[in-house]
Amino acid sequence: MKARAFLYLSVVVFLSFLAAIGCSKPPNDAQIASDIQAKINADSGLQGKQLGVQAVNGTVTLSGSVDNDAQREAAARYASSEAGVKQVVNNLLVGPAQTAQSTPPPPTRKKRDASRKAQEDADASSMNNPTQVADQTSPPAPTPTVMLTPTPAAPSALPLPPPPQKVTVPSGTALTVRLVDAIDSEKNQAGETFHATLNNPLTLNGDVVVPSGSEVQGHLTDVKSAGKFAGQSVVVLQLDSITSGGDTYNIQTDQYTKQGSSRGKNTAEKVGAGAGIGAILGGILGGGKGAAIGAAAGGGLGAGAQAASKSQQIKLPSETVLNFTLQAPVTVVATTQGPDSGRQKLNANQ
Repeated sequence: MKARAFLYLSVVVFLSFLAAIGCSKPPNDAQIASDIQAKINADSGLQGKQLGVQAVNGTVTLSGSVDNDAQREAAARYASSEAGVKQVVNNLLVGPAQTAQSTPPPPTRKKRDASRKAQEDADASSMNNPTQVADQTSPPAPTPTVMLTPTPAAPSALPLPPPPQKVTVPSGTALTVRLVDAIDSEKNQAGETFHATLNNPLTLNGDVVVPSGSEVQGHLTDVKSAGKFAGQSVVVLQLDSITSGGDTYNIQTDQYTKQGSSRGKNTAEKVGAGAGIGAILGGILGGGKGAAIGAAAGGGLGAGAQAASKSQQIKLPSETVLNFTLQAPVTVVATTQGPDSGRQKLNANQ
């Protein structure tokens, strides 16, 4: 009984030893290549890549193409981590897969025989036809020379214009403008707007930033007519905005003031004195009819004084050049050419 138990125990130990030996046996090359290929196919970044895995005596060679270095290194890690791998030869290329040029297959025996027979027939035909042989041995005709006309080079692309540059015109800069609308102290009223154009360009460090001809707008801050009150005719103008390059900028300037000659109490007394002198002359001339004649004469003197007041009105016709000064800086987009930059400039009327 003891002998049987010992025999049974010995068999179990022997089988366990054989199993341990079988488990410790290193995997073969085919198993190594299959396992590495399975790991590569399971990687989402390497799926769909045509990668070759070859294992020979523990040396694994990777071939194919990947998109980047990270994928190349990942495939190499899968190969080196496999049990039984001693060395990894990474021949993976980074970039699009290169298609190998197909090599035409060698001609078959049937094609070779047909080509040989065709050559023999051609040789036999040449022997039977001397003229053809002579033609074949004659020097080839010269190839005519073709003169090629050179194609003109395509014009180079024009350089892009520089981007618009913003500049600030400082306070104290002089603005010389030319009136478009005429101004009359007898007709215009305070608050009305007028239009003008820039007579001289605005420059900064010698560069034009607002060209001549740019539109300018202003308003009449005060208008007084000598024909409507006892005193001087007065016209006061101020600029409000300037337009350049399609953009309008608000500006602040000093006021341009123009005054006429004075019409005061002395002028009014002259009008009344004229009527009084007329009446006195009428009395001397003989009563009522003479007085009427004298009054008419006095009225004539009064009309003359009124005509004198009209000569005191201020008239600024179109094309009159006026001078203003900026009272605050203004930032504009520099523009070099205006609508009438070549127009002749007029002298300022003081």
